[in-house]
Amino acid sequence: MSSPEGYLCLVLHGHLPFVRNSEVPECLEEDWFFEAVTEVYLPLLDMFSRLQREGIRFRISFNLSPTLTAMFADPLMTRRYEAHLENLIRLAESECARTAGSADFAPLAGMCRDRLLWVRDLWGNRFRRDLIGAFRALKESGQVELLTTAATHGFLPLMEVCPAALRAQVEVGIESFRRFFGSAPSGFWLPECGYTPLVGEVLRQAGIRYTFLETHGILHAVPRPRFGVYAPVRSPQGLFLFGRDPETAHQVWSAVEGYPGDPVYRDFYRDIGFDLPEEYLRPFRNHGGLRVQTGIKYHRITGRTGDKEPYRPDQAQAKAQEHAGNFLFNRQRQVEHLSGLMGQPPVVTAMYDAELFGHWWFEGPLWLEAVIRRFHDYGGGLRLATPPEVLSLLPRIQPVSPHLSTWGWKGYNEMWLQGANAWIYRHLHQAAWAAGRLAAAEPGATGLRRRAFTQALRELLLAQASDWAFILAQGTSVGYAQSRLSRHLARFNRLIGRIQHRRLDEAWLADLEAQDNLFPFLDEYRYR
Repeated sequence: MSSPEGYLCLVLHGHLPFVRNSEVPECLEEDWFFEAVTEVYLPLLDMFSRLQREGIRFRISFNLSPTLTAMFADPLMTRRYEAHLENLIRLAESECARTAGSADFAPLAGMCRDRLLWVRDLWGNRFRRDLIGAFRALKESGQVELLTTAATHGFLPLMEVCPAALRAQVEVGIESFRRFFGSAPSGFWLPECGYTPLVGEVLRQAGIRYTFLETHGILHAVPRPRFGVYAPVRSPQGLFLFGRDPETAHQVWSAVEGYPGDPVYRDFYRDIGFDLPEEYLRPFRNHGGLRVQTGIKYHRITGRTGDKEPYRPDQAQAKAQEHAGNFLFNRQRQVEHLSGLMGQPPVVTAMYDAELFGHWWFEGPLWLEAVIRRFHDYGGGLRLATPPEVLSLLPRIQPVSPHLSTWGWKGYNEMWLQGANAWIYRHLHQAAWAAGRLAAAEPGATGLRRRAFTQALRELLLAQASDWAFILAQGTSVGYAQSRLSRHLARFNRLIGRIQHRRLDEAWLADLEAQDNLFPFLDEYRYR
């Protein structure tokens, strides 16, 4: 093959907080996981596997957070997902009967039912309820470069006051990946793209080779990077850093000016869970009378109006193909311009939340598949690549000191540290320091005391998830975020107190271990 004119690194970030709730048979927040499996991960796995079978060359990077993979592998979540899916299929079949005779809606109801049947077949037959195994197979094929992130997606910059907590988030995340996928990752997704020099140092000490930064984390580096975000740079610690390309971010991410906001695409917010009578929906979706998304949607975006027109799948599919062609055209022009200025192949790093593809943007997987197929067919000088491939091919990489940054609101820490959530950090820091003191006082604890300390660490990790601060800042599901924080911190404090006063109750401890059961290897971890 001729020398490439440039590289496109596609990076998807898959994460959900640990929403498993064994205490109650139906938990509203578990729907977040069920929706993601149905709308995002099964369709993407099917698409990647199909491309692989057809011999279509592609390279893509995919982060799977440890909390997400823990739920993929959890037998309780598997059983509950299957029950959830069967209820949705029954609802879709009821919808086919209800809409019979409607020229606009009967075909759409049938489409929703058929799609759910297809998902059930993917789940039970194609992937045999083993999404971890499916991702592992893609990793081993070399087509998909898997990454990990912090254990519970803790916001690392605000953990610097307790380096042991920061290290635990990084090292437990890496070990979880190794246990699931058989080898240590070379890449690491920074939660919320939150970077500081200490975070970079901890990553490098843990064996991580590369990570990703928001645009200004690279552009404000010292010295100023010669090629901006269009070439990786190397930190003083020896960590390679890729900067997010703002052009691809805007084209694909923006719901206003980007592709997902096109009027012909399916409207995410218009759902029968809000349109139809509660009495009709209750046998299929019982959440105490709360209105919730079902995933069954019959309308297109149409425009900024409440009067939504019926969805037209053929128009949406054609538009996704058109947008895929536009994306490739824009990338060609982009790298042609950049390569003429740089004197070496530019690297365009396109970073997106995985849930954009299929959940928020229903046609997203179709668009992504069309992009990959066009890259394979057009034979031009722009190639899909993963970061390790780029690092092995570029002639030189500039050393810089990156700037602290995130991809959150205003680009720094304000989303996770503001009036609505600042109160949580004194509790999180006190807990992290208490864990450090106890670990230093009893380095050789065994038996029940070791189990109790391990569970305390598990509760601390769960409390540190960046999701809770984000939810509090956004003002959505605030009660849930507060209850999760309170529950995990209360359990932590009670466990530490009982260890110190030598009043452990094995039955109570076993119950906690069964409820918050992720990271089964954690008893081997030494908090330091």
